[in-house]
Amino acid sequence: MKIRLPNIGQYRLRILFRGAFLLLAVAAVALALYVLQQEKQLSYNNYRYSFHKTGEQISATLRHPSGQLALLNPRTDNGGPASLHPVLLPFPSLDFDDQTKVQQAITMSGCLVQYGDSGSLCVAVGNNPWAGGFIYAAGSFVSGELVAHQHGEQDLTTAHRVLVTVALRGQTYRWIAPFEKSGDFTAVQIHGAHGRLTGFASDDGEQVDTRPVKDFRGWIWQSTRCSKAEEDDGNPGCLRSSFFSLRLPVGVLQDELFQQKRPVWPPADLDKIQVHIEVLPPGDGPVLFDSKSANAARNFAIGDLASLLLPGETLRIRKRNPAANSAGNTDIVSLIGAEDRPDDSSRWLSRLVRRLPVDESAAPNEIKLPIVTSSGIYDVTLTGDVRSVNQSLGVVAARVSWFVGAMLLALFLAWLVIEVGIIRRITLLTKRAASLSKIVKGSGGLAQFDLSDLRGVDELGVLASCLQDLLRRVKEDVEREEIRAEQEKEMWHAVGHEIMSPLQSLMALHGSAESPSNRYINRMQQAIKVLYGNASPSEAFQSTVLQVTAIDIDAFLRNVAGNAPLVGIDRVAYNANVAAVMVRADDYSLEDVVTHVLRNADRYRTPGSVIAIDLKTTETAATITIHNSGPNIAGDLIDKIFEYGVSDQHEAAANGNRGQGLFVAKTYMAKMGGTITVQNVGDGVSFVLGLQRIIA
Repeated sequence: MKIRLPNIGQYRLRILFRGAFLLLAVAAVALALYVLQQEKQLSYNNYRYSFHKTGEQISATLRHPSGQLALLNPRTDNGGPASLHPVLLPFPSLDFDDQTKVQQAITMSGCLVQYGDSGSLCVAVGNNPWAGGFIYAAGSFVSGELVAHQHGEQDLTTAHRVLVTVALRGQTYRWIAPFEKSGDFTAVQIHGAHGRLTGFASDDGEQVDTRPVKDFRGWIWQSTRCSKAEEDDGNPGCLRSSFFSLRLPVGVLQDELFQQKRPVWPPADLDKIQVHIEVLPPGDGPVLFDSKSANAARNFAIGDLASLLLPGETLRIRKRNPAANSAGNTDIVSLIGAEDRPDDSSRWLSRLVRRLPVDESAAPNEIKLPIVTSSGIYDVTLTGDVRSVNQSLGVVAARVSWFVGAMLLALFLAWLVIEVGIIRRITLLTKRAASLSKIVKGSGGLAQFDLSDLRGVDELGVLASCLQDLLRRVKEDVEREEIRAEQEKEMWHAVGHEIMSPLQSLMALHGSAESPSNRYINRMQQAIKVLYGNASPSEAFQSTVLQVTAIDIDAFLRNVAGNAPLVGIDRVAYNANVAAVMVRADDYSLEDVVTHVLRNADRYRTPGSVIAIDLKTTETAATITIHNSGPNIAGDLIDKIFEYGVSDQHEAAANGNRGQGLFVAKTYMAKMGGTITVQNVGDGVSFVLGLQRIIA
């Protein structure tokens, strides 16, 4: 039995159409997978770079004195407003007698706690136990002119004074230190008030000992400048900044040092020592500075490094003990990068991202950094986690999947609409065309392409009738357009012929190159040649061929500014003062461009104002700026003013403004390899022309 196979040829277009949509769907999925693979590779490379960059940043931070301070005090929070604890400095001690050295030390170490506009304070101990077991306090506050305590005066409340309270191990030390001025009057006027802070033992703020504490040392320096810039430094009543430095003798710490052969320093309970410092004015006025102020800003701590870690990354810091092996060292700090986004990707997308092939050979794993400080060596270990790359890509893939699904849905809907609305109708028309072809073959064929025999009431007949009528109308429109174009060309020929004759006569009268009129007559001839023989002005300008040569733009602009009054544009100033600058341009066309811009600026400038022309140069370009004072260009018009026929004046053509001046300027600048832009400035409008510079 013979099996008849269907004629695939008649289904070829439908197979091609449906196959094309199938390929589009496959291509959309393949493109999404390719993009995800490339993004994964880029993410791996970026993560590798970011991982090493994070390691370098952590290393640089910890090697800085402020970072070493954080290493030395990993469990200390210096910024709490309720209490202030001493920190261990990376220095043996503070030279508290020298203002400059103290300020440099506490600033570089990063131990200063800021209290807004009230001042700052650093409370610390040195890293050398043989410095005497002192607690150092240094900071600043703002007050009026310091009032000094007079020697022999029993009442300490008549002067500025500092109250210090130290609480540790169940004991409390209190001192009251009034300001005692030192130095001659001339030095005070030049360098500001300075003097000692003499400490007296105190009980609840009341003096209990008339003799000062021997080991309590303190200094204070007040600046001669007012703290507010708007105040006069000579005003004695303005607020000034004062810097103080204290050395506090704590008996418990000193006794512990000298009772042991090998003292432990810093004390194990350093973070439990409470220090409270107040600065009081003379009398019962409000406190000038209080270390328990609620607006204290926390300084740098090791925990702040967590913000540098990406999700999954781990930072471990341990102090190296020479007497123990590496297994015996314990981590003093362990930080883990926090998750900054929820994992909203589906499981199959996560598995898909993990299966995408990428080069993982150079994926970062671990970085070890030794940090050497005065108190020992700290091993910093930064461990990476490339799973965060897959997690972030999984989130991106989940979002991209919606777009891919939308694309596939759009392709399916487009196929369905075309299948039902077009292919089905084409199938019907094909069947009718096949039956019509048989009738035509039976009649001997068609002598020429004609759709008149396809007219009828069916779909193909209606389509053929519409096409026949459309072709007839198109033919008539083309014939009318050719007639109109020929008439316009003849008109331009006649206009050009009538204008060229008087111009030839003017050339005979002003033919000398030195004549100022010669240049403008040549420009008029060039304009007639541009428009002569073209169907429309816009086509004429766009088809113009310019003679680009090297011209001296500085001399050119001076000439244009000097001749501007001859064409009715007064008050044109060329402000540049540069040497000869050669650029690529056509002399006459560039003059047309500048003249069009000057006329536009003259039309809108403030009466009596000057149109300024500036020239700036670089190694490769020359920039001409033409600025006029006046109203700004409307926002809806500034992007259209260089289009042909655009003008903000009503009845522009009737007034002689065809809206083609700036169109000509932009066309000519493009043909000379330059640019022209416009921008609104504060007092008017600036046109910026850019030309290519010729370097000898």
